[in-house]
Amino acid sequence: MNRAEALVAELRSLGDPAVVEGRARFGIRPEVSAGVSVPKLRALARKLGRDQALAEELWATGLHEARLLAACIADPARITSSTMDHWTQDFYSWDVCDSCSCEVFHKTPFAWQKISEWAQSEAEFVRRAAFSTIAGIAVHDKRADDATFLAAMPLIEQCAFDARNFVKKAVNWALRSMGKRNPVLRAAAIACAERIQQQGTPSARWIAADALHELRVR
Repeated sequence: MNRAEALVAELRSLGDPAVVEGRARFGIRPEVSAGVSVPKLRALARKLGRDQALAEELWATGLHEARLLAACIADPARITSSTMDHWTQDFYSWDVCDSCSCEVFHKTPFAWQKISEWAQSEAEFVRRAAFSTIAGIAVHDKRADDATFLAAMPLIEQCAFDARNFVKKAVNWALRSMGKRNPVLRAAAIACAERIQQQGTPSARWIAADALHELRVR
């Protein structure tokens, strides 16, 4: 039994049928879920530390919790551009998408390149990955300069038409996260939201209204 197989066995032993049932309501099939809670996964990830080779072995098992664990231990200095693309193509749920985006993708040197590429994808969770990665950078990278985020705002406007639930929520999340960084970006995000509002589609109106409600009261 290799390391990944041993960890899968451990994950299955930690499972809770109630968690499996809860995840099924979000489209995560019971046959691919062990039912391990996020706190338990994070505790296990802390013990393992960053390990890109093990992360890829875990990902290949296809088990939902193994992929969540893989996102937590993947090494942003070692993961390749092609592996990032491969993982996004496997996305089928918001939690795996966001775990990868906010635990590892946003820290890689490929992040902004991938954001531009993934935003053009028609696949719901690939496009979501673009905007959840922006949110991850906005929240966690305190050294990123304002110009980087200002340059990303046209991408926010471009994809505001997408009414798919997991895309529009990520577009909104990215815009709000950028606007919360400082007064300059807040003003730019408010202006961006106002332009989005003028697009007139249901998703654009929702994205804009939610962002404006939060950013104008700060």
